[in-house]
Amino acid sequence: MSTHAVLVLQDGTVYHGTAFGHVGETRGEVCFNTGMTGYQEILTDPSYRGQIVTMTYPHVGNYGVNEEDVESARIQVAGFVVRDGCDIPSNFRATSSLPAYLNRQGIVGIQNIDTRALTRKIRSDGAMNGIICSTGRNVDELLTEIRSLPSMAGQDLAKEVTCASSWKWSTAADARYRVAALDFGIKFNILRLLEAQGCDVTVFPAQTSAQEILDFAPDGIFLSNGPGDPDAVSYGIETVRTLLGRRPMFGICLGHQLLALALGGRTYKMKFGHRGINHPVKNLLTGKVEITSQNHGFAVDADSLPASAEITHWNLNDDTLEGFRSTQHRAFSVQYHPEASPGPHDSRYLFEQFTALMDQTA
Repeated sequence: MSTHAVLVLQDGTVYHGTAFGHVGETRGEVCFNTGMTGYQEILTDPSYRGQIVTMTYPHVGNYGVNEEDVESARIQVAGFVVRDGCDIPSNFRATSSLPAYLNRQGIVGIQNIDTRALTRKIRSDGAMNGIICSTGRNVDELLTEIRSLPSMAGQDLAKEVTCASSWKWSTAADARYRVAALDFGIKFNILRLLEAQGCDVTVFPAQTSAQEILDFAPDGIFLSNGPGDPDAVSYGIETVRTLLGRRPMFGICLGHQLLALALGGRTYKMKFGHRGINHPVKNLLTGKVEITSQNHGFAVDADSLPASAEITHWNLNDDTLEGFRSTQHRAFSVQYHPEASPGPHDSRYLFEQFTALMDQTA
């Protein structure tokens, strides 16, 4: 027999459904992802820390989960919302069903709700806090509780997902580049693609000092993706500011935002963010349009960037900044995810661009 569950939003909207995964309660900012595939990568992406993710594609879990397609050591989302969850997967790579996977890791979800209506509401009213509850608590109690939770704005969540100490990703004997990756919530596929480009990568905690990075003597510095408000990651901004111009630098997502802030730019919270695998971005340097994977709720104010920063990528859906470079500081960054797994793969050239920059300064 299915267990009744509710999703309560801070504006008082209530969605009734059934439990999906672990039976319990969870809280977070409710957002949506438009991807038709890649739910395991989404679940394990540290950039989703503190968020309840709604999948707009209705049928989720049909190919199950496995031990290979993860982007971190565990599920990172606060909760999961689907229209129709599949508990009998059909795929030769599957080692578990999706609901069993969620249950093992204590992740509370809800299914059998109108995710189209929920998505339209978020697009209209903006991302907001919510609670998924399958324990039978009174809705009025849940609403009182959710209205006391803080907004995502002002939260430093990078410190919750970063590594505890530095660690080495690869031991390839033929590596050509020594790279220091600052971990604000790094995804495994970023590390895989850096390694594929001949990089010997060592991952450092988010709060590592600039001097420790310089003592490591890297050929290049990578600034990772991650969750939360970039303005709250003051230590990361200061570290990036100190390292600017000392080594070639490449940032993705939160790393892109921290690079902009270190250069004197500003960031802002978006109404409902970009989350999906079909966002068109124009490369202003080549004129080509790339289909990109994205996951962010904050963005860089293009008008706030200094004259030394050249805008390189632009979002064709909503005219927001997607990338810039500073040749003066040998640094560049993009808001989207060129390491996109399961796809698309239009933007993987950026990893080659990073190694080419290290070649130029060798």
